[in-house]
Amino acid sequence: MAGRARRACPRSRDCRLPHAITIDDVRAAAEVLRGQVLATPLVPAPGLSALTGATIAVKHENMQATGSFKERGALYKLSGLDAEERRRGVVAMSAGNHAQAVAYHARRLGIPAVIVMPVGTPLVKAENTRGHGAEVQLVGETLVEAGAHARALAAERGLVFVHPYDDPRVMAGQGTLALEMLGEAPDLDDLVVPIGGGGLVSGVAVAARAVKPGIRVVGVEAALYPSFANALRGEDAPIGGPTLAEGIAVKTVGTLTLPIVRDLVSDIVCVDEPAIERAVASFATHSRSMTEGAGAAGLAAVLSRPDLFAGRRVGLVLSGGNIDARLLAAVMVRELERENRIASFRITTADRPGLLGAIASRLGSLGANILEVSHGRLFLDVPAKSVTVDVTIETRNGTHTSDVLAALASDGLDPRPIGPTGLSETTY
Repeated sequence: MAGRARRACPRSRDCRLPHAITIDDVRAAAEVLRGQVLATPLVPAPGLSALTGATIAVKHENMQATGSFKERGALYKLSGLDAEERRRGVVAMSAGNHAQAVAYHARRLGIPAVIVMPVGTPLVKAENTRGHGAEVQLVGETLVEAGAHARALAAERGLVFVHPYDDPRVMAGQGTLALEMLGEAPDLDDLVVPIGGGGLVSGVAVAARAVKPGIRVVGVEAALYPSFANALRGEDAPIGGPTLAEGIAVKTVGTLTLPIVRDLVSDIVCVDEPAIERAVASFATHSRSMTEGAGAAGLAAVLSRPDLFAGRRVGLVLSGGNIDARLLAAVMVRELERENRIASFRITTADRPGLLGAIASRLGSLGANILEVSHGRLFLDVPAKSVTVDVTIETRNGTHTSDVLAALASDGLDPRPIGPTGLSETTY
């Protein structure tokens, strides 16, 4: 599933609202951040270009110290605090990247930091945030509940609340990556940017459209969280559910970010979960880059909507690389299964000595790698003198899988595909 949000106001009318930031704010942020955060490389990606039909260059924000672009806005916000505010400290709510960025730079600047995270936050993210010296409080089931507690702490202790996206200095800080991208590659036609609450895409749109007015800025949302698509269309599509792109799983758009997105972002593309998984796997296999689900959303959009990007010079923002290793491994295996490079099947045949060895030898001769074998004699739907052999193999591609299964069938072994829900009547 992939969709595009149309502009909420006609091009024939001037419906611009005052924006929270300007290009001067982004340039001021760039001066402050120079040498304080990494000016990440913009790398040509020929493998992804061949895959998509566009000329792709990737901005690797996963190379920041805490693994995401969030450092830019967090540091610029913290750098603007006066001496008394620094002494009292800051509080933020986040389930991941914003938390780590605020904690990391607060410690660098000697500012006490409290981070409120939902109770379901993965342990590794909470521990990473504590490791940067912040006080971590696990409160509430959702970010909304965590945010309410964070604001209460701000009022109670006199802390400065550092919003993850709806803050002018945060937005301006995030926009500095667009200045870097267009400084390196002024011929880009499109910038494709993940959207959660809109802080990143707002900063990018303000900077990019000021430097190059004709450039397209395309925002990408998870299809399960179409917050901006709803706002721009005036619709009420359902929001919520488990997504690989939890970094952009935001139910409420920013008050400051919405006018900028409405005026300066050309399109919103919504990408479904299989597209996000495919993009994560494609970054790993074609670009040798590790990305979280939200960080891969831009590539998911290009893969889902080739009609929008074919033949164009596209800058993708790989916004973060903080993905759990086990989740990444699961995504990679699932993608192999989608491509039929991993296949499972059942052989039911007469039980005889040497059967397993014969099947293994035959698969080896066909170039298939055996991943798993299950040998069963006790199924009641199998004759007493027969046996079932369930095999999972890895092959070069879907065509190779089909050739292997066809060869086994010609040998009289009659392999039956096994899908996620059991035996399937379909063939590979």
